[in-house]
Amino acid sequence: MSGAGAAVLAWALLAGALLPAPPVRPQPLPRGDRKVQEKEAQFNTTYIDWVDANLLNIYAFNHSVRRNRTEGVRVSVNVLSDQKDRPVLFVVRQKEAVVSFQVPLILRGLYQRKYAYQEVSRTLCQPQTKAEVETQHFYVDVSTLSLNTSYQLRVTRVENFVLRTNERFSFNATAAQPQYFKYKFPEEVDSVIVKVTSAMAFPCSVISIQDILCPVYDLDNNVAFIGMYQTMTKKAAITVQKKDFPSHSFYVVVVVKTEDEACGGALPFYPLSKDASPDEPVDQHNRQKTLEVMVSPAITSEAYVRSVLFCLGIFLSFYILTLLIACWESCRQHKRKGLLAAMDSPSLDTGHSRSIPNAFLNHGPYDSYGYGSFGNGSSSSTEGITDSLGSAEVSYSYVGQEQFKRRTPSAPTRPLSIAMGERSLENVAGRPRLDSLSSVEEDDYDTLADIDYDKNVIRTKVRVPPPALPAAPCWPGKPLTPLSFQQYLCVADLARKDKRVLRKKYQIYFWNIATIAVFYALPVIQLVITYQTVVNVTGNQDICYYNFLCAHPLGNLSAFNNILSNLGYVLLGLLFLLIILQREINYNRALLRNDAHALECGIPKHFGLFYAMGTALMMEGLLSACYHVCPNYTNFQFGECPPGSPPNPHRGHPRPSHLCAPPDTSFMYMIAGLCMLKLYQKRHPDINASAYSAYACLALVIFFSVVGVVFGKGNTAFWIVFSVIHIVATLLLSTQLYYMGRWKLDSGILRRILHVLYTDCVRQCSGPMYVDRMVLLVMGNIINWSLAAYGLIVRPNDFASYLLAIGICNLLLYFAFYIIMKLRSGERIKLIPLLCIISTSVVWGFALFFFFQGLSTWQKTPAESREHNRDCILLDFFDDHDIWHFLSSIAMFGSFLVLLTLDDDLDCVQRDKIYVF
Repeated sequence: MSGAGAAVLAWALLAGALLPAPPVRPQPLPRGDRKVQEKEAQFNTTYIDWVDANLLNIYAFNHSVRRNRTEGVRVSVNVLSDQKDRPVLFVVRQKEAVVSFQVPLILRGLYQRKYAYQEVSRTLCQPQTKAEVETQHFYVDVSTLSLNTSYQLRVTRVENFVLRTNERFSFNATAAQPQYFKYKFPEEVDSVIVKVTSAMAFPCSVISIQDILCPVYDLDNNVAFIGMYQTMTKKAAITVQKKDFPSHSFYVVVVVKTEDEACGGALPFYPLSKDASPDEPVDQHNRQKTLEVMVSPAITSEAYVRSVLFCLGIFLSFYILTLLIACWESCRQHKRKGLLAAMDSPSLDTGHSRSIPNAFLNHGPYDSYGYGSFGNGSSSSTEGITDSLGSAEVSYSYVGQEQFKRRTPSAPTRPLSIAMGERSLENVAGRPRLDSLSSVEEDDYDTLADIDYDKNVIRTKVRVPPPALPAAPCWPGKPLTPLSFQQYLCVADLARKDKRVLRKKYQIYFWNIATIAVFYALPVIQLVITYQTVVNVTGNQDICYYNFLCAHPLGNLSAFNNILSNLGYVLLGLLFLLIILQREINYNRALLRNDAHALECGIPKHFGLFYAMGTALMMEGLLSACYHVCPNYTNFQFGECPPGSPPNPHRGHPRPSHLCAPPDTSFMYMIAGLCMLKLYQKRHPDINASAYSAYACLALVIFFSVVGVVFGKGNTAFWIVFSVIHIVATLLLSTQLYYMGRWKLDSGILRRILHVLYTDCVRQCSGPMYVDRMVLLVMGNIINWSLAAYGLIVRPNDFASYLLAIGICNLLLYFAFYIIMKLRSGERIKLIPLLCIISTSVVWGFALFFFFQGLSTWQKTPAESREHNRDCILLDFFDDHDIWHFLSSIAMFGSFLVLLTLDDDLDCVQRDKIYVF
């Protein structure tokens, strides 16, 4: 060997001698050679000891267990050595249960993140005993595969392990030191509500109710395995029924989660150094939360009965009130009929007709069929109508009929005829009925060229009072209020189509909404039943957004009170349908008898839209009840909508694959649309929208609601597109209403717009031809443009409610315009509609107050939503949202009555004296 090689070898041998030898892992000795140390241990004593791979420490404890007294036992350990790769295993062996855990305790969070905990405390499950006093033994085994590892061990008794009714108890908990307590039902209590509160929102925690079984699942990774549970920030409440627990007792388990994301908090910073492994656990140090628990009795079965009777009593009282009004109206009509007969009969002394007192002239003409009242279908106008004796002939033309003329009677008019406001309608009564026509197709009228020309003439009439209009007042003793609008268009001009045609046209509204209701209701019912079943089976109470502080279960339903409070929509909707049915029956009887007032007076009676409104109100209640079976952000597949995006996905709460408007909100869209259509139909019966086009527009609104909920949050492009569509639709509808449909949307529309602007604004400054219509449309455009700008700038999270607000604002604007124009036209509002308007406005105010209380919110996670939960405020059974259901159903019913009775003062006014606006 050369000298250089020898030198290298020498240096290698020297380096090997100087460097320390690599550590050698101790090998476990054979089973028979391992050392086992068993120690008799005492409670409330801290043991500081060590353990290695060749040593097994066993601590033996014993304690007395009494049958009528339960004491908790808690084991607390702390590993002093820092050896994460070689944890220490603690095994607690006791009667009927074995609990084992390692320290450091590794718990996983989202994305398989690991969190390590050096201090661990666990409460031992307490097995039942039948003896009066029994001594039970349990053992704590400590072992490891590491080198010498130091630890601390302490076993204590839990003083307040059994919770007492209506007594608060405070305690602390961490992710590695969960707590649970026992509660036993008193003999006289069938259900209780467990309330847990905390002054601090985070760290996030989980409250679980578990049966008295061993083992108890009290860690973040297994607490959802059994029982009922819900996440918690500051509030949690779970209603527990005795029948669900055979032992009539249960555990209240409180676990602090490793992460706050499930409660809406941010994910913790996950440090990763260059040398650290991605699987390296993170020490969260002290994630401690102070909580307070109280168990109080829930309501009794008598409270359920009392609340059901209260709910039925409120809404059935409306049936009684309606019946009383109908009886009063019938008695009033019979009394007036007898008085008129006595006035019309010849006097025994003179042989002449009796004169009518002046006081009676202030009452309306007698309507022998009474198709305008609550009970009889219509209320008569309380003022008569006079006709000018010098008025000229007026020509009327009807489909399939020869032109006939109404002439001024040549014979002297009886005093009674003036008081009755007769308009010489004997020719009307004697003419053949329109319903005898052979054709009932609306197209037979609209496709004729001369009729199309007639449309243009009639719908563009300007203020040139024709000679047929009376110069005398329309009502005796009351001059006609001068009109300031620039047109003279009467309801008679827009009520020229065959009654059978229009009846069939508007009945389609009812049949279509009935069909829609069936296709909506059946899938929704199936869906919510499935969700309720999932809640009952899994125990996951984060699925449904209840007001848990006032959620009273009944059978399989978790919140029966929220379902019961929707009964008003159904009962009042049914009552409204009965009122409409009675009105239609009396009106049809009047037509069969060729009653002059039914044929030629008042707003044309079409009941199809009213039937659709009543059906929509009933379906609103049914679908709202279905929604409240399990209110959450995933049961709106068929589309109240989430006011924002759903919470982020986390374990146990996956993000849904579909989001859209709720079914009851969809019917609120329909109710708003049908009310607007009904208001328009009153004065425009011939040119109102068909059911197909109306429901197509409503379907488009629901489509935008779905798209807005899914894609609208923070999406600038969506809001720009929607705002443009909103403004364009407003302009198109304004044009349609201003010209009453006599315009065309084609390639020459821009040229015609420029021509109108040039001739009316540049060439000469001329005002609009239809001033009142222009005022309404200008106000409507200002409001809608403002709402579009608000949506584009603010971008509200609750897009469905924003869309509903647009519809309600337009409805209120149109209703206010209708009332103002009605009063300006010399018409008046009778007592019943006036009372309905006042009372309905008051009820709507209170209803909106309770609606905005906000007992839950979908903008937040279920745990954060529970921070808004409140106790019951009515009969210890109904909460604020239930009162909203009560009041809103009454308010909607009152609103429908306003639309039904608003024009009852015109029932004895001829249609050529009723102005269109």
